[in-house]
Amino acid sequence: MSHRITPALLSQLDRARRDFAKAFQVLRDTRTLTATNTYQAYLRVPDTDLVIALHAPGPWADDPAIRAVVASHAGEVVLDETADGSSPLSGRKAGGNGQRYAEVFQRRPEVNVVIHVHTPYLGGWASAHRVLPIRYAASQRVTLARELPIYIDRRQPEQAFIVERIEENPHTPAILEANGGATFWGEDLLQVSKLILLIEEGAYFQGLAELFGGSQEFGPGVLEQQWKMTGLWAQGQKLLEPAA
Repeated sequence: MSHRITPALLSQLDRARRDFAKAFQVLRDTRTLTATNTYQAYLRVPDTDLVIALHAPGPWADDPAIRAVVASHAGEVVLDETADGSSPLSGRKAGGNGQRYAEVFQRRPEVNVVIHVHTPYLGGWASAHRVLPIRYAASQRVTLARELPIYIDRRQPEQAFIVERIEENPHTPAILEANGGATFWGEDLLQVSKLILLIEEGAYFQGLAELFGGSQEFGPGVLEQQWKMTGLWAQGQKLLEPAA
């Protein structure tokens, strides 16, 4: 299995560790993450069937280092840094890191990273089994999605549910996991992590709004204003046009 550990893979692994460590620090320091530090990233290794998996250290961890597992979609472990000596293993648990979102990577070539995360207010919406409408200008500015779906029936694998939601709306960037956290995806680890912070902030404000009758839809011109700020207006305008 060591023949699969190429210079390109090691370079990507080094970059992934740095990006993950930065994103974890920001999300933790801004209290975007819950106390358990549940923050896991799964990255596609280009032109292979491999996945780089990184998990944030838990709050009780004696060693805060960011360590990776590299495994295939079939569960073959190529590298396990969580084991003594960083030697290749074939353990079932480590191999699951490659299998967890394999269907997403196989069927959605535009997805390069999947992140599973627990945040307080997205967790609240998830526990309520409610779709999250996006009604916070700062988060709507960076996505054309208007809501996050809720994943309730776990008899259907999460990765299959994600693929279905992307097929329904390719702009959907995340799902809520009923009675749990949320799963996001996109092109880049830092880009997706920044979206997590903004969406969680929106869920916080919208949660507060429930005390006053609930958050309301954007007023006239808001979507145009926000999407023009990030260059999404040309695409967004098409979404707002009435169906012929």
